[in-house]
Amino acid sequence: MSFIYEKGFGFKREMREKGVGLIFIISAPSGTGKTTLLREVIQQLPGLQFSVSFTTRLPRPNEKEVEDYHFVSHSVFQKMVEKNKFLEWAEVLGNRYGTPRPDLKKLKSEGIDFILDIDTQGAKKVKNIIGQPVLIYLLPPSLKVLKERLINRGVDSLEMVKFRLASARRDMQEAEGYRYVIVNDSVEEAVEKLRSIIIAERCRSNTHLVLEENRRGWEEKDG
Repeated sequence: MSFIYEKGFGFKREMREKGVGLIFIISAPSGTGKTTLLREVIQQLPGLQFSVSFTTRLPRPNEKEVEDYHFVSHSVFQKMVEKNKFLEWAEVLGNRYGTPRPDLKKLKSEGIDFILDIDTQGAKKVKNIIGQPVLIYLLPPSLKVLKERLINRGVDSLEMVKFRLASARRDMQEAEGYRYVIVNDSVEEAVEKLRSIIIAERCRSNTHLVLEENRRGWEEKDG
């Protein structure tokens, strides 16, 4: 069921500017451009926060503490695992990555939506725990383009690029299980599609409120 809202009722603006406690999960092969995409969308949409993961790997030259990751030691990470602080965690190439548990009630009361950047295996774990996260998969235009992006960013060795491409081939097979798929051929177009998805899901989750408010408006007009 879909609705188009008149600006007079104020819902179009409210759904753009306020979260409703939703959890969005975006997955993509390394090098697809999801970090750039997420930063742009978060800047444009109020009420949307990025879940900053914890990792035991060393920061890259362009990465910042808290903004990109919480960089911690293996011992600190292990203590967090033992205290059940993570929604999900995994080990990749000898480094651990963990998604902190969100306070869903607090997010909803504060008008915040959370967006998680996790892989397909992590998404399955979160889906089992939370129930109904909104799954979004970001695809590169092609494996050839993905290879060029991985090489051009100058972070990985050629051997690592080959490893990431092989992982990407396997990972992209999981995209069919996602609610939405976006091809990142153009950053501007991908940003607009992700924004539209988030706004649509906010409206969808508040269908009963929209109907109730419209009903009151109709009753007032009918006198």
